[in-house]
Amino acid sequence: MSSHVYHEVLLHLNWHTKADHPMLTGQTEELTHAFLHAKAQAMRGVELLKLGGTDTHIHMAVRIEPFVTISDMVQELKGASAFETNKRLRHKAIEWQRGYGVVSFGAKNPAWVIDYIEHQREHHAAGRARPRLETCEPDMRDGQGSDEPA
Repeated sequence: MSSHVYHEVLLHLNWHTKADHPMLTGQTEELTHAFLHAKAQAMRGVELLKLGGTDTHIHMAVRIEPFVTISDMVQELKGASAFETNKRLRHKAIEWQRGYGVVSFGAKNPAWVIDYIEHQREHHAAGRARPRLETCEPDMRDGQGSDEPA
């Protein structure tokens, strides 16, 4: 990558367990998060800002270099975490459903996005989940407005 490129590529990612089954609990959650963390940290051009989620899905905030292909990055994260977790637990403890959600965010918003990820369980329990940051469905592109604070 050329040293003459300015970039601020900040992304919020999410993906769900197969059929939204609550698979991310106990040791399965611990191992999956540990593998995701290690894999993201080891990927060239990827900086993990925050990792979190609930029993049914993962949230990540990352900063990426311009050469990183988002779909390849997510495929590698999902595949490696499921493979390694299942191998370690010696049974199919985690499966991901197809697809993922990705939303870019500005350099002024990392604290808000990180807080959102850090407090996922509380947001869901209180009914404060942000649809734009939770979905993997393309129908959310209809301009329903921003989820970011005013």
